Amino acid sequence: MSRNTASPPTRSPVAVSGTGDDSALTHGLKQRHLSMIALGGVIGAGLFVGSGAGIAAAGPSIVVAYAVSGLLVMLVMRMLGEMSAANPASGSFSVHAERAIGPWAGFTVGWAFWVLLCVAVGLEGIGAAKIVTGWLPGTPEWAWVALFMLVFLGTNLASVKKFGEFEFWFATLKVVAITLFLVLGVLAILGVLPGTDAPGATNLRGEGGFMPNGSEGLVIGLLASVFAYGGLETVTIAAAESENPVRGVAKAVRTAMWRIALFYVGSMAVVVTLVPWDDPKVVEVGPFYAALNHLGISGAAEIMNVVILVALLSAMNANIYGSSRMACSLVARGQGPKRLGRISSGVPRAAVLVSSVFGFLCVLLSYWRPDDVFPWLLNMIGAVILVVWIFIALSQLILRGRLQREAPEKLVVRMWFFPVLTVVALLAMLGIFVLMLRQPGTRDQLMASGALTVALAAVGLVRQRRSAAVTG
Repeated sequence: MSRNTASPPTRSPVAVSGTGDDSALTHGLKQRHLSMIALGGVIGAGLFVGSGAGIAAAGPSIVVAYAVSGLLVMLVMRMLGEMSAANPASGSFSVHAERAIGPWAGFTVGWAFWVLLCVAVGLEGIGAAKIVTGWLPGTPEWAWVALFMLVFLGTNLASVKKFGEFEFWFATLKVVAITLFLVLGVLAILGVLPGTDAPGATNLRGEGGFMPNGSEGLVIGLLASVFAYGGLETVTIAAAESENPVRGVAKAVRTAMWRIALFYVGSMAVVVTLVPWDDPKVVEVGPFYAALNHLGISGAAEIMNVVILVALLSAMNANIYGSSRMACSLVARGQGPKRLGRISSGVPRAAVLVSSVFGFLCVLLSYWRPDDVFPWLLNMIGAVILVVWIFIALSQLILRGRLQREAPEKLVVRMWFFPVLTVVALLAMLGIFVLMLRQPGTRDQLMASGALTVALAAVGLVRQRRSAAVTG
């Protein structure tokens, strides 16, 4: 595999087609797979469960929080879509950062994202195991996590098409579930659902009003909503293995806009309209369960448990895939151990195996060191997605000018009102950093994620200088 040793690259980053890191991978994903991967990335367990804490803090104004953070995510996805449609690569934003800023940047953001995905695999496995042990008490959680790991290890080792099929059906179930929820909720709000009365604006104005905890509550809700959107990036990684990478990523990114508005903002609006924001069930069992229970739908708890289980398993599958492709791309660019990049039958099997083992190690740490190492690990990945977004924005700001000069025909997807909205997005991200520093609950996450980023950047810079010295 080729090794990128120039710092900065001696030839135009735009001229590099695919960077050579995807040549041995297969192109087994169809457009329907990509569309559902994009949908599945939007609908995660963070929406079904994690949004409850945001509602408890912000009250009905959580709708504003999700709308604001949703606009930011739309801008980030548009920027990423522009770069990925111009140069599809399994390393996605890591490849773009390397082209735009230098090898150290690709190294930093790539390995930070790999750590994030691997830890997330473990967390999702733990969450899924807790649901199953609730149905089958007395069975060990770790055994269920191991089973889930083996299943998705098998699907990801087999072929990219197997991964795509699993993710297609997982995403389909999630889309059907949330669509039914939205339909039932709207019917209840309009007062046409049998057995329910239209709530009007009672829950939006009562118990402290629209912003019951003031601007501070809105800020907490905003921070909670920002990190609920993580997962959309996987579609640009998967696009490199699709039948038509350019068309696939362009279509997936464009349609992601209305999905964000519909699924996140729409569902939050339905929940806070139907259920009082301070209902304890919103946090204890999740806002979707609270809303279904309010509508008198029997078996609401079990319905939501099944949906959440599917969301968690879907995320495990997608994150094992995403982490393995990111690792493979990094190795192909000389940014990691060569053995990790070995590809067999179009699949980076060593990367899949190592990523899965790392995820399972995180699960074991949750049992072995639940009071020190495991919480530190969680804090370390707490703000990584925000770091990724900053690198995406910086990369797009630099690469857009190069593309316009050297390969304008590659601008299939264009960032709106460039460079104004790119700069606005960057300022918004910096503003979120400031808000995180002000909140005790997120300050530790920011500091730990910052330490990880600085450490990786230092290693990346050392590697880059050594490569430059060798080639010089």
